[in-house]
Amino acid sequence: MAESFQARTYFIVVFVICVSHLKSTIGKPRSSWPSLLPPNLQTLDLANRLRDDPAAINIASSDQGNIVKEIPAAVLYPSSIDDIASLIKFAHFNSAPFHIAAKGQGHSVRGQAMARNGVVVDMTSLKNQKIEYHGIKVSAGNHPSMGTDHDDTTWYVDVGGEQLWIDVLNATLEHGLAPVSWTDYLYLTVGGTLSNAGISGQTFRHGPQISNVYEMDVITGKGDVVTCSPENNRELFYAVLGGLGQFGIIARARIILDSAPKRVKWVRMLYDDFSAFSGDQEHLISLNGREHKNAVDYLEGLLLMNHGPMDGWRSSFFPLADHSRITSLITKHGIIYSLEMAKYYYDDPTLDDSVDEELKVLFETLSFIPGYAFEKDVSFVDFLSRASSREPTSTEVHPWLNLFVPKSRISEFNSGVLKNIVLKRNITTGLVLFYPMNKSKWDDRMSAVTPDEDVFYTVGFLHISGIDEWEAIDVQNQDILQYCYNAGIDIKEYLPSYKRKKEWENHFGMKWETFQERKARFDPEMIMSPGQRIFNNN
Repeated sequence: MAESFQARTYFIVVFVICVSHLKSTIGKPRSSWPSLLPPNLQTLDLANRLRDDPAAINIASSDQGNIVKEIPAAVLYPSSIDDIASLIKFAHFNSAPFHIAAKGQGHSVRGQAMARNGVVVDMTSLKNQKIEYHGIKVSAGNHPSMGTDHDDTTWYVDVGGEQLWIDVLNATLEHGLAPVSWTDYLYLTVGGTLSNAGISGQTFRHGPQISNVYEMDVITGKGDVVTCSPENNRELFYAVLGGLGQFGIIARARIILDSAPKRVKWVRMLYDDFSAFSGDQEHLISLNGREHKNAVDYLEGLLLMNHGPMDGWRSSFFPLADHSRITSLITKHGIIYSLEMAKYYYDDPTLDDSVDEELKVLFETLSFIPGYAFEKDVSFVDFLSRASSREPTSTEVHPWLNLFVPKSRISEFNSGVLKNIVLKRNITTGLVLFYPMNKSKWDDRMSAVTPDEDVFYTVGFLHISGIDEWEAIDVQNQDILQYCYNAGIDIKEYLPSYKRKKEWENHFGMKWETFQERKARFDPEMIMSPGQRIFNNN
């Protein structure tokens, strides 16, 4: 199968584009385009796949954040990888290059998948195309990335960048297999999460999703389709993973698979003491590997506060009979810390109770409030789909803030940010996630950046507000960032949104020079993903 994805060179193509305002917004007028190109080239008509009608433009002008609005000149609904490669190649060689952004499900919140006066590529239009480069295909073989000392058969899945993780899950489960690293929400595209990192409660153990990729096909900022891996075209491979779409569009990813569990023991425990909460989290992620009988397969944490969403913590997990006593705890302490963990198992629970015994032993090592441990036994699919039951409405705004915080400063972050900013202002709505990761599971050759400590925390303020209420939350977000800056806490934003080059330099730190060199190599005209505002800012 790999041979069918080898690098290919595409001819420069001219488009017959029947959209009136493209003449003023994308480079030269249509009639003058051929004079800019060599005479011996092919022509490909994309008129029936490139739209500028109000419906298409409106969808491409917004995202889940509902904060930023950028109007593109047109939207491409590709029927093949060739369409995308041709568009990028034309932009690259045009005398006035225009911007291009790939959009999957539009779950960015600050306009990262937008292209003002450029072209937005709607990747989801590829989902139903019956063509070579797309779909979801499970295969087995000995892959070089596993190393020469690995004799076992390796299972993997080749996935089009436009595919949703929920569809990847369903397809791989038919073979009794599944990827090992997930995001909390499964209705996201593979290309979208791999362009950021892809994190969830399995990250401490298996690394982010970008650490579980064997190989990719990438349409570079020059319009070339290149197969890359740690063995071949490695510079592109490491650039694209966590690269925020700056170097090209992920057309295909080959992802690691493992045996899929059947069921999950899902547990939440409550803490009123932050040191006990963080200490237990750090202890649990240190038991990393199947050789540890008490190891967990998933670990996250969340904050329960008086001013959280009315049914957020109640309906999602805790028994109705316990709501009143949990509410009393929250009222008394202001913040209650909920540690969430899961253990997977493969046999019928009526035939094998070893997981219950392991949990019982594990509980004895933890310092949660006695009597405040809650369990569920659910299917693997139900567990992974736990965040997929609620879709955002068109009137919601999501001024999210996601941070990586070094372990050495996490106690100060709790007191300075959670207690003295978030709790006191009493305006936060939505979930606040809080859990640690092991840096050893991240590959520093990739573009994604993390704090330079062995353990760091992700803190996700997943705010939900009305259309006229988000500014106060955004001010709080900026005050949190300012507090960390003033206190010298070396945080890194996950899903970052900066407006100035200096901020991006600080974000990438030691990687900034490499990031610039990779941009010059793979997207020299700076065409790709302008919505990130990395190379087209002030």
